[in-house]
Amino acid sequence: MAAPRLEIDLDKIYHNAHALVSRLAERGISVTGVTKAALGSVEIANTLLQAGVISLGDSRIENIKAMRLATENPLINNAMFLLIRSPMLSQIAQVIQYADISCNTEVEVIKKLSDEAHKQGRTHQILLMVELGDLREGILPENLIDTVRKVLSLPNILLKGIGTNLACRSGVAPDATNMAVLSELAELIETTFDLTLDIVSGGNSANIQWALNDTQTDTGRVNNLRLGEAILLGCEPLQRQAIDGLYTDAFTLVTEVIESKSKPSQPTGTIEQSAFGETTAVTDRGIVAQAILAIGIQDIDPSGLQAPAGIEVLGASSDHLIIEPAENELLVGDEVCFQLNYSALVRAMTSPFVSKTYTSRQDTPLTYSFNKNGLQP
Repeated sequence: MAAPRLEIDLDKIYHNAHALVSRLAERGISVTGVTKAALGSVEIANTLLQAGVISLGDSRIENIKAMRLATENPLINNAMFLLIRSPMLSQIAQVIQYADISCNTEVEVIKKLSDEAHKQGRTHQILLMVELGDLREGILPENLIDTVRKVLSLPNILLKGIGTNLACRSGVAPDATNMAVLSELAELIETTFDLTLDIVSGGNSANIQWALNDTQTDTGRVNNLRLGEAILLGCEPLQRQAIDGLYTDAFTLVTEVIESKSKPSQPTGTIEQSAFGETTAVTDRGIVAQAILAIGIQDIDPSGLQAPAGIEVLGASSDHLIIEPAENELLVGDEVCFQLNYSALVRAMTSPFVSKTYTSRQDTPLTYSFNKNGLQP
C-alpha cells in the first residue's frame, strides 16, 4: 500500500460518536459533528450521521460544498450543514448555496447573507456567536440585544439560536459560570423579543467535562455541542485526557523508511538556524542508529506524533522525519506507525501527499435521530 497514509477506522469513529451522542442526549444536548479536521471526508461525515449527530459542522465552505456534492449518499443529501466560522464576504454566495446555517458576529455580513438569500430564493439560518472570555469570535454580551434587533429586521434570515466558543484561542475552560451566562442570554433574547431559540450551542469538545460532569447535571439552556476532536481522537482538549469508553486510535499514520544508517548523534560545524528557524542543542551520545521517514513538517506536526515504544522522534524538515530506533535496526522500505494528536491529524488529513484508507466491519450501522425525547433509533 501507498505510504505515507492514514489508516482510518470508521467503526471506532462510529463508536465514539454514538457513545457521545447517547451520553449527551441524557442531558438534553444534541451533537453537531465537526468535519473540519477530516477535510470534509464523505466517509467520516456519513459515519457521524449514522451515529446520530443532528448536523455536520465545518469551518470551510469548500468542505461543505464537497460533502453537499456527494449526491450518491442519501444521508449526506438530507443532512443539515453548519458553517462554524464566520462567513467571508467573498464567499457569501457559496455560503447561501451550500450551508443551511452559519455562525455570525457581524451585522454587515448578515446583511449580505440576507441580500444573497433573497437572490437565491432561500432562507438562511444563523447562530449569533457570543464572546464569553476566550477572545476569539463573538459579540460582547452587552451588545447582543441590539444585534438581535437588527438581525430580526432582515428578510430571508432566520435567527436559529446563539452559541459561544471557548478554549480555542486562550484556553478558557467551559464551566458552570460561563455556561450559565449563555443560558441567561438565551432567555433574555426570548423574553425581549417574544421568540424561541431552537439552538443554544455551548461550544466544542472542550465542553465535554462540563456537560458530562456527574456532580452537575443541570446544563441550563445549552442543547447543542459542536464536537470534532472528542469524536475523532476520543479525548477532551483541555488536558488531552482520554474520554472514558472511547477509542483514541481511530487514526494511524503509516510512514516508510527511506534511509537507515548509523550516524553521530551530534552535528558538526557551525550551528545556525534550521530550515524552519529553529536552533537545537543536542547531547553527544556517540554513534546512534538513525532512520529517515518519507514525511515531514509539510504533512504533519512532528510534535503531535506518538511513536511506537522504542522509537524516538529526533527532528524533522519539510519532507523528512528523523527517528532513532532503540534496538532493532529498521530497513529501507519498512513501515513505522504513529498515533496522532489533533494538530498532527489536521495537517495529515489536509496534505495531498498523505493517502487515506478507510476500514469498516459494519454492514448496516444503526441510524439515530435526536428530538426533544432524546436519542431515537
